[in-house]
Amino acid sequence: MNPPRQPTQVQNDRLLKLATYASVLVALLLIALKALVWYMSGSVSLLASLIDSLMDAGASLINLIAVAYALTPPDKGHRYGHGKAEALAGLAQSVFIAGSALLVLYQGIDRLRNPQPLDAAWYGVAVMLLSIIATLLLLRFQARVIRRTGSTAIRADALHYRSDLLMNGSIIVALLLAHYGIPGADALFGIAIALVIGFSAVRIGQDAVQILMDHELPDEVRKEALALARAVPGVIDVHDLRTRQSGQQWFMQLHLELPGDLPLSEAHALGEQVRLAIQKRYSRAEVLVHKDPV
Repeated sequence: MNPPRQPTQVQNDRLLKLATYASVLVALLLIALKALVWYMSGSVSLLASLIDSLMDAGASLINLIAVAYALTPPDKGHRYGHGKAEALAGLAQSVFIAGSALLVLYQGIDRLRNPQPLDAAWYGVAVMLLSIIATLLLLRFQARVIRRTGSTAIRADALHYRSDLLMNGSIIVALLLAHYGIPGADALFGIAIALVIGFSAVRIGQDAVQILMDHELPDEVRKEALALARAVPGVIDVHDLRTRQSGQQWFMQLHLELPGDLPLSEAHALGEQVRLAIQKRYSRAEVLVHKDPV
């Protein structure tokens, strides 16, 4: 039987799910609007934004499924939980984003070679302004979720939406320039957006791979965990601290150096003090303490 989840963890789980639902809904709304205006205008930069929104929807749907799975409690087959599903979602997002960047890059180069006039530019500007407002609202909510949970999947999603702000602003400029007689600006801005999207894909992929490869937690976290352990009276020293992250859960393993003649019950009590001190500071850390006699 799985232990009951603490209230803060239940709240964090609820926030994660709400963030995935909000991301999917925003992406679907923007897809519908951008598809309509792109069909009316034929803008390459607007097509870039439409493709990016399609990738957003696909990535957000992956996030929704992955986060739901990652929040599943540990079972007999997965004693450390299912948290790495979040990192897998981030890796899948990087593939989606890289694919969208290549497609937009191709479309931009093709439009430079074969320039075409734009229609309904002002409708495109209106849609981009609406996109900026919706994206800002979503990012504000995602920032709150990231502060509370540190979710890799939501962080990857937010990184992509932050790049969308730059994209939407540049598309407004491109549409206005094209409307006033500089048609090449639309294609050039589309190519620039593709490069920005590609850079985002690389960053997201790197972060996901680090987690999947059990990269250590940040140095400041490790240093503070060691300091907390050494501050417990009776502990001689601490060594061999190992850390990793799996979704929302942190795992820490360390060795305490204790007096060799210390009774087993007292050694166990010191180990519990160390474990509780670290978990009080880092509530999502699961700490395993090994005692070494000196």
